[in-house]
Amino acid sequence: MKNHFYRWFGRPMRQGAVSTGLLKFAAIAVAMLLSIGAYAQDKTVTGKVTDSGDGSGLPGVSVSVKGTNKGTQTDATGSFKLSNVSDNAVLVFSFVGYAKQEVSVGGRSQVNVSLASETKALEEVVVVGYGTTTKKDATGGVVALTAKDFNKGVIASPEQLLQGRAAGVQMTPNSGEPGAGINIRIRGTTSIRSGNGPLYVVDGIPLDGGNTSDGTDGSAGVGTTAARNPLNFLNPSDIENISVLKDASSAAIYGSRGANGVVLITTKKGKSGQSNLNFSASTAISNNYKNYDVLSTADFLKQATAAGLDVNNKLINAGSNTNWQDQVYRTAIAQNYNLSYGGGNDNTNYFFSLGYNDQQGTIKNSGMKKVTARVNATHKLFDNKVVLAVAMTSTKVTDQLSATGGDIGFEGNVISTAIKTNPTYPVYSTDGSYFTNGTPSFRNPVSLLNQYRGGVVTNRTLMNISGTWNILPNLSYKANFGYDNSDGVTRTSVDPNTPGFATNIPGNQGYARIANRYLTTTTLEHTLNYKLDLGKNKIDALAGFSYQQFENQSNFIQANFFVSPAGFDLVNNINFVNNSGTNKAYTGGSSKGMSELQSYFSRVNYNYADKYLLTATLRVDGSSKFGANNKYGYFPSFAGAWRLSNEEFVPKEVFSDLKLRAGWGITGNQEFPTNTSLATYAPNSSSGGLQKENVPNPDIKWETTTAVNIGLDFALMKGRLSGTVEYFNKSTNNLLFPFAAPQPDVATTRWSNIPADIRNKGVEVSLNYQVLAGKKLDWEISANATFLKNEIARLDVATIQTGNLYGQGLSGAFIQPITQGYPLYGFFLADFLGYDENGNTKLSADKTYKGSPFPTMTWGLNNSFNLGSWNASLFINGQQGGYVYNNTANAVLNRASVKQGNNVTYQTISSTTGQSFGDAPVPSAFYLEKSDFIRVSNFSLGYTFKLPANSFAKSLNVSLTGQNLLLISNYSGLDPEVTNTAAVRNGVPSLGIDYISYPRARTFSLGINANF
Repeated sequence: MKNHFYRWFGRPMRQGAVSTGLLKFAAIAVAMLLSIGAYAQDKTVTGKVTDSGDGSGLPGVSVSVKGTNKGTQTDATGSFKLSNVSDNAVLVFSFVGYAKQEVSVGGRSQVNVSLASETKALEEVVVVGYGTTTKKDATGGVVALTAKDFNKGVIASPEQLLQGRAAGVQMTPNSGEPGAGINIRIRGTTSIRSGNGPLYVVDGIPLDGGNTSDGTDGSAGVGTTAARNPLNFLNPSDIENISVLKDASSAAIYGSRGANGVVLITTKKGKSGQSNLNFSASTAISNNYKNYDVLSTADFLKQATAAGLDVNNKLINAGSNTNWQDQVYRTAIAQNYNLSYGGGNDNTNYFFSLGYNDQQGTIKNSGMKKVTARVNATHKLFDNKVVLAVAMTSTKVTDQLSATGGDIGFEGNVISTAIKTNPTYPVYSTDGSYFTNGTPSFRNPVSLLNQYRGGVVTNRTLMNISGTWNILPNLSYKANFGYDNSDGVTRTSVDPNTPGFATNIPGNQGYARIANRYLTTTTLEHTLNYKLDLGKNKIDALAGFSYQQFENQSNFIQANFFVSPAGFDLVNNINFVNNSGTNKAYTGGSSKGMSELQSYFSRVNYNYADKYLLTATLRVDGSSKFGANNKYGYFPSFAGAWRLSNEEFVPKEVFSDLKLRAGWGITGNQEFPTNTSLATYAPNSSSGGLQKENVPNPDIKWETTTAVNIGLDFALMKGRLSGTVEYFNKSTNNLLFPFAAPQPDVATTRWSNIPADIRNKGVEVSLNYQVLAGKKLDWEISANATFLKNEIARLDVATIQTGNLYGQGLSGAFIQPITQGYPLYGFFLADFLGYDENGNTKLSADKTYKGSPFPTMTWGLNNSFNLGSWNASLFINGQQGGYVYNNTANAVLNRASVKQGNNVTYQTISSTTGQSFGDAPVPSAFYLEKSDFIRVSNFSLGYTFKLPANSFAKSLNVSLTGQNLLLISNYSGLDPEVTNTAAVRNGVPSLGIDYISYPRARTFSLGINANF
């Protein structure tokens, strides 16, 4: 009894105090009974929310009890239920695009409400740099997407949410591997050597665009692999909306980092008046959409005989029947779980989330696991005079890597060996060891799969804290502090005596490498915002200061000559080596770089009578990367819009909105290495002293892009048909590039600005049409298309080489010389003229321009349907007018491979009739193919259950999603939408070369989503 009373009343009871304790207990019991009695008078209120225009039910309407955090949302039919509602409660109904309405319960158990529609499309909030606007007031080229627009299914990173959904935004996956990077271009490629990816801003904090981990460096003999996608740390389920700033007038507010466009990511936050607990889970299965159609064992032996090989020789016919692709690939399983809780009141909002993602790759021993945690919170003080906000994401991403290097030679990686390995070879020898044919370079695909181990563990935390002081009703000050810290550890190893590594690893006695990378970005920003409303004249002015410091550190250690037994964990025991005698068991290195960016910026928006809109922006950036004579860059922009629909001469019965926009601006690019304007030195291993690396250049200046944008926004049929047509023209000058140091300087490089002009111009079209908006069936179509032309209008230097090819016989070959008058990364190849009388390839003497990797048109088409409790969406996208070079066919799948005892595809044999098996592979236009395709990218079918009033949940939805369901293309490889990131030459990137890429998968996922 003593312990019992201690638990209830907080201290042990003396015997004389028992009666007092009982009185307290009785008082609490009475209070509880009174409370229960009060609740017994409350009731469950049900009802339906409809559109006042057509009477259709409105799903997703927020229904809350005023003054409390109690609330719910309407289901797919517009129905809702709220439990424990008092007779005198007031219900608040709110929905984006509709006027808010408050209704007294008045003792009723059923409350039906009709909401009056506002012009939804025009009032949508669009996030822009350092603020927000509405779609009707936007003057620049901005596209905004919310959850309803996002791609569904297995999504590893935020970019995948909008792939194909936004005009002017092209995304090319580096590979089909979970967690792999994505090549993103907004309105074309602008730079030869500097970064071409957009700037990402998460909840107001600009991210460092650098890699958060190292890829594999090729020293293990399996080629180099690109670093993991640095945006994998974000949980796609936490994202509320994404805005893309495409033109200079909107991106210039980010100055030197806005030349390639800006992607603004806003995460979810708690909403006042309602609390919501959400749980979602999904399970998916994935298989390669397509495998190489290699010869069967019988057909391989027929072709080996035709090639003059002795099929009685065990090197050619070992007597087995092995499908090597089946040995390497698998049906992959993915699991995703998310739990979030959010809510708030008039003063405080909060949102918490946890996420777990486990995605296997379709290649065995590859995949990605991710654990994320996020918190967003705001609190208002002193009658809303001060608003404090905090947002933090912390993530651990664990990647498991297979040997898929993109610059591997004839030895092969796990993909190329699975394609070419003789199908008569067994996986294991009779003694249980991995089979080998006895040649030093032969690699058993299963051995390579299991005896090579690679992995990356990345921990990243992004945090920002802000305080807003509302000095006056129209004047506010905001201070924002951001901290972004990541550490990535890459571990790779190869077991001793792994077949095929005798020429790559000293003594084939094992290999291990540990590489660490640390990134830290600190951001401090101050902004002052002033708004003035003088009737027809409205002004919104912004002034700010920003400081960012970027630190990038790395180190590695590599070990060889292991003395450990087979199967030993080398990478975590690198001291188990023989470092005696002439053995050099260890190598290592480290580096550290730091740069700073100091900026001043301002923006003024002027609105006259909701007809004439003007925006002027200026940003001044000072970067420590640049020379003493050009530390600061100036990036202005101007934009204007004329809302024709508010003029009397425009018929309102035809146009519900009509707006003409025009903008001009200058943005910059500073994504190049630190210290390039300074003299740098490195240790000389021979002399023991220092050796000069880089010649200083105090005149090095900003790479700049000048852009013009003209757009027309329109809405017809009372908003049912709306769209945008835009023309853009971008010109990039003063390109940053490293040249050989001028003699007699002993340094190796000198960075300079190239007198050049890279042009990207085109047209974008976006359309949205509500085909049906009835009480039963809703059908909406959205479409986008981009027409792009890329050209090097000026290049006052010698031809710059890139586009490396890899594979046996192709060492040193390149096919993309950057040449004035042609697109970036254009293919220059000899013409294929057939075969001579001996079956050898005939080529033209000259290499001429054959095509561009940039498609002239990309497009996307989405259909969404709602029928009662059912909903569905179908997304199709495609591209036309571009080319892809099939390096895989050139290097691996050719007749000469059969002569060497390797397998090929049926396509190889049928497409090379007349070619000799002894004809060595050479680059030519024969391997250049159109990259046109049509893809059924995403299909989703969902059902929302109608729950009873006393249900355990507010809403419950199940869904079935398919991804990459159908690909229509004449490309002979696996997928034309791919690029080999390892095809760089002297640091110059490439685009449009396909070499033994990780296959893309077809995925089916089943999910459930519940709100409580």
